This record gives sequence, structure tokens and C-alpha cells, in this order.
Amino acid sequence: MILTLAFRNLFHDRIRLVVTLVGILFSIVLVAVQLGLYLGSSRMITANIDHTQADLWITTFGAKSFEDGGMLLKPGERHQALATPGVDKVVPLVVSFAEWRKPSGGSTRVVVVGTDPEDEGLVPWALKHGTWAEVKSPDGVAIDKSYFRDLDVTGIGDTAQVAAGRIRVKALTEGVRSFTQSPYVYTTLARARHLLAQKSDATSFYLVKLKPGADIEHVRADLKSRLESAEVLTQKEFRDRSLRTWLFKTGAGVALIGGALLGLLVGTVIVAQTLYSSTKDHLNEFATLRALGSSSGYIHKVILGQAGLSAVIGYALGMIIALGVVFASRDTPLPLVMTPWLAVVLFAVTVFMCAISAMSAIMKVTKIDPAMVFNR
Repeated sequence: MILTLAFRNLFHDRIRLVVTLVGILFSIVLVAVQLGLYLGSSRMITANIDHTQADLWITTFGAKSFEDGGMLLKPGERHQALATPGVDKVVPLVVSFAEWRKPSGGSTRVVVVGTDPEDEGLVPWALKHGTWAEVKSPDGVAIDKSYFRDLDVTGIGDTAQVAAGRIRVKALTEGVRSFTQSPYVYTTLARARHLLAQKSDATSFYLVKLKPGADIEHVRADLKSRLESAEVLTQKEFRDRSLRTWLFKTGAGVALIGGALLGLLVGTVIVAQTLYSSTKDHLNEFATLRALGSSSGYIHKVILGQAGLSAVIGYALGMIIALGVVFASRDTPLPLVMTPWLAVVLFAVTVFMCAISAMSAIMKVTKIDPAMVFNR
């Protein structure tokens, strides 16, 4: 009976129901978009770090992120790291912003990433056209196909000028975006140094791989004592630092989370107002139930049932729209991400929002005098 009564109350006034569902829809879609952007941004920021096979990162002091590694490391630091007990490999990696001069004129900024996959450092992923063997051929680089317009190229075989050298597109990735909106340009370690006019031993990061069974904290402490002019970070620490740099020090993360909270607040207010108005219009009916012996708890359950039904219907419709937005954004520079746990979180947020909204109506019902039914 509780759900039946809640259903009839909810659908009695269709216009009011539509207003309620629109409020929930607005809230769900806005929260989904904002959190989807947050997750998408986080993935873009940490993608290169997550695809490395490193246990530890050696960086210069003050290195802020993967793209902003600061000063170059000293060549001798690699030999010191290799001499450390428990270290198996120390793989150099070059990362730097550079100028990409477009074939038709003008220029844009890119991030040159120099890596040798055979050393098992950063292994390029999502190669859809071409192979790394082709990238290793003269002047070869790999770029993401979503940046064709920004780089003024049309596909494999096109040429351009990057910093101090000429390049030719030999391979294409798909879905490798850059949070800084400066496209990644992947090439060999030696070619990256040449393009950037760096010395043959120049290095932005050393990726340290440990021997099986080596204790990471013990090796890290040993490396710190040997490398007085460099920092030694775990992969998680460097990942978290990159996220903090781009999402919070720039204010982007705060804006996204703030937008999600705003959507939640607006949705809560709209649903609360609608439930309160519906309860006020049915005070005589609720008073009749009280006069017939229904407990306050029973009536509270009816109102919560209305809120729960609103949450389920609004969530279903909101997720359909949100998934459509996610699908439409898949080829944009900043694609949204929807994960199963985010869908669960959104459902929990919707139920919580509607439950909180029901409190105003419950407080109104609590003050009902059963005797008022005899005054009609």
C-alpha cells in the first residue's frame, strides 16, 4: 500500500511530476558531465605515467608533472642509479614542449616525447595506423589522429618542422589526448634529442625498474642518498603530483567539482520544493490517514516512497541523456568518461538528494492535527 499510495500521489499531478523529473534530470546530467570531465581530465594527465613500466621515477627537484619536468638530469646520475643494489634498469626519457611549424604557415605548441620501447620504459599505446618500427625510420613520429586540424596534417606521410628538425608522420594513435591541449609527438629518444637541440645524453626523467624481490622503499632510500641533486618518486607519487599541478593548482579541478556540487544543490532545491508543495496539497488526505489510525512513520514512508520513485525515474532518464553526451564527446579534445562506479555514485547521489528533499515535506506532515479532517 505504501508504494501504491506514493505512486498515485506522485502521478496525480503530471505537471508537478514533470517539474520534479526535470530538476532531477538537470542535476544528474550536470553532475555526470562535471565528474565525467574530471575523470577524463585525470586520465589524460596521467596516461603517459600509467603506461610506463617504472617502479620509481628520478626527476629534478621541483618537477611538476610529466610535461613539465624542469631542468635536465645529469648523465652521471644514471650510472649512480644503475650501481644501486636492487636496480635492474634505468631507462632515460625525454619530454619537452616544442614548436610545431605547420606546413601551410603558422605554428602551435606540442609535447615531444622521446622514448625507446625496446628499453621497456614508456611503451606507446593505442597505435591504430602504422607501427613503432615505422616511427624508428628516418624523421618518423607518431601523433594522435584527433589533432590533424591543430597540426595542419591529413594523415601518414605528411611532413612538418618541429623545433630544430624536420619530421614525417609515420604512425597514428587514437584516443591519446593532452590535457594541456598541446598534442603529444612520440618519437625515438635520439630523434627527440636532435629535434630539441639537446646533447646526446640529455634526459628529462629516468625510469627505474627494480629486480624481482627488491624492496622498493629500501632501494628508494638508497637512491636518495646517492642522488643528492635529484628527486626519487614512486609512480603513484609522481602521478598524484601531476594531478595536483594541472587540476588544482590551475583551478580546473575545483571548477569541475564546484559545478557538480552546484548541480546537486539546484536539483535538491527543485525536488524539495515539489515534494513540499505536493504534501501541502494533500494535507487533508494525510490528516484522514492519521485520523484512521495511521502512524507518523507510515506517512513518512509514503513521502519517502514518492522521493524514491522520483529518484529511480529521474536517474534512468538522466543517465540516458548523460550517456548520450558521453558518446557525443568521444572524439572531442576533452572527452567525458563514464565508469560503472561513477554510475553507481550518481545513483546514490540521486537517492540521497531526493531523501534530503523529502525532509521538508516530512516536517510539514509531522505537524498535522488529525482533528483538522473534521473541520472540512
